[in-house]
Amino acid sequence: MKKLVILEPLGIPQDKLLSLVEEAVAGRMEVTAWDTRSENPEELIRRSREADAVVLSNFPYRREVLEHCPNLKYIDVAFTGVDHVDLDCCREQGITVSNCAGYSTVAVADLVFGLVLSLARNIPQCDAAVRRSGTKNGLVGFELEGKTFGVVGLGAIGSRVAALANAFGCKVLGYNRSEKHLPGVEQVDLDTLLDQSDIVSLHVPATADTHHLIDAARIAKMKPTALLINTARGGVVDSAALADALNAGRIAGAGIDVFETEPPIDPNHPLLTAKNVLATPHAAFATAQSMEKRAVLVCENLKAWLDGHPIHVV
Repeated sequence: MKKLVILEPLGIPQDKLLSLVEEAVAGRMEVTAWDTRSENPEELIRRSREADAVVLSNFPYRREVLEHCPNLKYIDVAFTGVDHVDLDCCREQGITVSNCAGYSTVAVADLVFGLVLSLARNIPQCDAAVRRSGTKNGLVGFELEGKTFGVVGLGAIGSRVAALANAFGCKVLGYNRSEKHLPGVEQVDLDTLLDQSDIVSLHVPATADTHHLIDAARIAKMKPTALLINTARGGVVDSAALADALNAGRIAGAGIDVFETEPPIDPNHPLLTAKNVLATPHAAFATAQSMEKRAVLVCENLKAWLDGHPIHVV
């Protein structure tokens, strides 16, 4: 019988996850589910070496592990991005890889506006002021209505962010590799978007083309009053260049959910010591509802692969 290994917990009760998985595999696989997470390559080899299929979320799963898994034919990535999986090695070994795109669309878009509103209205500083018997002096922020909101990447998450920005009364500019017609969104080139936007929100995958897409030269095109929000991938932004711009007052603030590595993040990271940065520990995707949606998608992927017609293949 084929062996399925779920390499880590997936954010819902383990008994509920196993019930969903057993229903999906319908007795066709022997299921092992680990209730701890490990990124240690030797431990991942130990857990994976006999598996025909594995489930994992966002830890590195590289050639050094894959080459020790001779039976492995399917990787079910419980995440949207797959840049942490060695896709070249998977192709060489004939391993099919699926992702769970869509499970976090609502969650990520919600956090974008949590970051935007926190920066626009100085919410962390206001909270601190109240606790030290202070007032609103020096903490008066701005409204979103009438502001220009730039969305870089008009996939599912970017499109939802654009719709929410419209609901707030913003003028919405969008940049996308291909033309995409969305209500209330004017599609423009990236430089125009950066030049005109009061808020810029990033929603592109991590690829060779998007590495440091937002570099010093592009940051220089932004308004000194602009906010930059990154809930996409850390490598999309040149962190050192952004920190320099924030410290010099060349842009007003940044909301950062993603860094070059997964948390915990070095407290000396340039963005954690820069002015007016609100940071979250790669939490945008994680809500109770999104974890439920993700588990369902993982199981749909497994069933489709076992049935011989894999879905969400990357």
